[in-house]
Amino acid sequence: MGFFNSIFGKKTPPARELNHPSALKVGDMISIDNSFALPPQLRGQQLKVEAVNTYEFERNQQSEWVLKGHGNDTLFLSIEEDDETYLAFSLKITRAQVEQIFDLEQFSTLFDEPGHAELTTQELSPALAEQLEQWLGKQYHQVSFALFGYFHREDYRGLKPPQDANGATGEPFEYYLLLDEDESRAVEVEVYEGGDTDVVLTLYRPLTDIRDYWPGQ
Repeated sequence: MGFFNSIFGKKTPPARELNHPSALKVGDMISIDNSFALPPQLRGQQLKVEAVNTYEFERNQQSEWVLKGHGNDTLFLSIEEDDETYLAFSLKITRAQVEQIFDLEQFSTLFDEPGHAELTTQELSPALAEQLEQWLGKQYHQVSFALFGYFHREDYRGLKPPQDANGATGEPFEYYLLLDEDESRAVEVEVYEGGDTDVVLTLYRPLTDIRDYWPGQ
């Protein structure tokens, strides 16, 4: 066999096909449409998958792809399944930005039962508007209140996350979700143990916004 291998060589494995975001792995790259409907962090960008995380809830798991481009922003991608399949692009914002975008007293009501908060976006400074305006709706209504889940910095697609001795499987958190009037944008809030809070702006877009895929290997 060694003689024939040396003559004909080993067969090259077929190139990995990549044509859907659900198949993205670390090292893969995507290019985004150059549409002016997209914010500058996405428009015409080439983004590389830096990590794949997993959100675990009682009845489902959701993958999150961590994306980096040429800019300083870290972006996040997940897939939303409704009547159709959508891309959900997310951008984490700072507490200072939250204070500029929303009235904090109004924002705090999303943590009050029964979870019917409504938010109005404040007028933004020119610099912040240039950066975030296309991520934001004008009015938001709350649709999820204190959903319990675990966050994993691992890719568990098709797998059940392992449990520790106490039955926990990751970093526990509570999840809050608000949607804008046409449900094309969202504010998502994750509150972790100790009070650490992540606030992200999410933009729902069609699958066709990803123009090209490049497998990393």
